[in-house]
Amino acid sequence: MKDMMIGVDLAKNVFQVHGALRAGEVQFRKKLTRKQFPAFMARQEPCLVIFEACGSAHYWSREMEALGHEVKLIAPQYVRPFVKRQKNDAADAEAIVIATRQPEMRFVAPKTVEQQSRAAVFRGRERLVHQRTADVNALRALLYEYGHVFPAGIRYFDRMTALVEDEVSALPALIREECLDLLAQIAEKTARIAARTAKLKTLASQSDRARRLQTMPGVGPLTAVAVEAFGPDMVQFKTGRDFAAWLGLVPRQHSSGGKERLGRMTKAGQADIRRLLIIGAMSRLNWLGQRTIAEGSWLSRMLARKPKMLVAIALANKMARQIWAMLTKNEDYKDPALAVAA
Repeated sequence: MKDMMIGVDLAKNVFQVHGALRAGEVQFRKKLTRKQFPAFMARQEPCLVIFEACGSAHYWSREMEALGHEVKLIAPQYVRPFVKRQKNDAADAEAIVIATRQPEMRFVAPKTVEQQSRAAVFRGRERLVHQRTADVNALRALLYEYGHVFPAGIRYFDRMTALVEDEVSALPALIREECLDLLAQIAEKTARIAARTAKLKTLASQSDRARRLQTMPGVGPLTAVAVEAFGPDMVQFKTGRDFAAWLGLVPRQHSSGGKERLGRMTKAGQADIRRLLIIGAMSRLNWLGQRTIAEGSWLSRMLARKPKMLVAIALANKMARQIWAMLTKNEDYKDPALAVAA
């Protein structure tokens, strides 16, 4: 039944299912276990199935598509305004259907198995980096308790290692043992980070899209894999500005009465891609990268009158729009300055 819409509130064990026609007439409300849900959906005629974009939503999207249903994912913050009075599973499932009927509603693109797999490897590396940072900070704090002060940053790790391994230093024996244990943990995590980095670089070399993205200055293998793993099909965005806004690389607005009031960057989008683009932009603005900036270009004019971090965010916004253009047109990066000169 093509006019049927089924909203599903996912959970670990019990799913709440709400079926209604597109006109709004309720057909059924059911509570199904995890084992009952696939069998129930297999008995339904092909229809529109809607999930909140949450844990396991992408998996169930693929399962429903295999049964012949059309699937849409909707962000939880867009469902919340349509929950009537008290919040419960049945109200959430109903709200999903009501929100989907709104003509201007935006949806989340379901991810493929390959995208989720790459995202898992990427997030695994990020988790190891955070754990290593915590261990380095613990080592620094322990040494500080005994009068040895080191600046923050992994670049000073060798100096801390030399102090701990120096047998004639004034560190007590128990403290040296504890520091050596931390050094072993940091070394292990560093090796695992290097292995994950190599795996991500291999994945980037196997993809034509990732190769194309790396032709842009400031975009490396990690950024290219992140765009593939976390970014949807660029066709979903009408313009590159829409993609930049999706990443949260636009100022927050509080405008009224025809007067524009712009604030700080929203940070309301995909954090992994946004962070890597800003890091890539900063690499183009350091003392080595600035040598390649053409005199009189947009970037040089911005650097002359704006703080470097603000310029980096503006450059990341421009990079996001260029990524959209490259992927929608299937073209490698073209330097705007050279394009104008030509």
